[in-house]
Amino acid sequence: MKFNHKPVLLEETISALDIKEDGIYVDCTLGGGGHSSEILKRLGQKGRLIGIDQDKDALNAASKRLEQYKNVTYVHDNFYNIDKILDELDIENVDGVLMDLGVSSYQLDNIERGFSYMRNASLDMRMDTDQSLTAYDVVNKYSLDEIFKIIKNYGEDRFSRRIAKFIVESREKAPIETTFQLVDIIKEAVPMRFQNDGHPAKRTFQAIRIEVNRELSILDRAVEDSVKRIKSGGRLAVITFHSLEDRKIKVKFKNLQNPCTCPPDFPICVCGKVPVIKIITRKPIIPTEDEREKNSRSRSAKLRVAEKI
Repeated sequence: MKFNHKPVLLEETISALDIKEDGIYVDCTLGGGGHSSEILKRLGQKGRLIGIDQDKDALNAASKRLEQYKNVTYVHDNFYNIDKILDELDIENVDGVLMDLGVSSYQLDNIERGFSYMRNASLDMRMDTDQSLTAYDVVNKYSLDEIFKIIKNYGEDRFSRRIAKFIVESREKAPIETTFQLVDIIKEAVPMRFQNDGHPAKRTFQAIRIEVNRELSILDRAVEDSVKRIKSGGRLAVITFHSLEDRKIKVKFKNLQNPCTCPPDFPICVCGKVPVIKIITRKPIIPTEDEREKNSRSRSAKLRVAEKI
């Protein structure tokens, strides 16, 4: 499969990582290898890249794209396990970590994976095809209340209860098996006058994908463990694609920069917790107007960067 999309915020991300020629860098979400390719161009023979992805197909495709580089280690795992991964590779510290939290172009363009509401496929949405839970399970086996909460909390859709109700009513007649079946149900649930504000299925598909892949629940520990393994002066760059992720990263960065838990009225800190990072991006970096026009997938992207103290 060819990759038709340039990685989002490519120049900004590579600049933010402040790459050292002999450094060790971790791309937590290798995807199509677009960001990694640019990192590798800046590494010398002593430099090293660790490319992690839970999607075997993406790993295989990226390894072909990056085959000219001999200083890459490919890891089939979830970046939630970055601590364990680096232990197993006998790497104590790294110079930088990149997390691109979006669904990769590889996954979106791979129709049968069921990530897109624009193409018909089986309800899957697994980034790691070895895991058992699929979008089919969420849609057909979760209770009405569970589906409602997922769409409300992860999709922030104003019609979350109505969509959940329509899903449950529909599956009582026959299982919901494809993306287009689910899209039709959502279109029925969302009043026509509200369907001009973006695709009516966008938020529900996002919510189900987050649930299937535990995308939000893994972030706190993954960021903490990454920061723990970064050398002093090294950088962590995180690209998010929706407000829930961005909010989580923003709060986590703030807590790591100012971890003091003493009451505000205490004259001095007595908890002993000291800052571990310095936030580089006071406000997130967003794509240029030109990039947003050329690549619609970049429109909601935000880059936040922190430096290990």
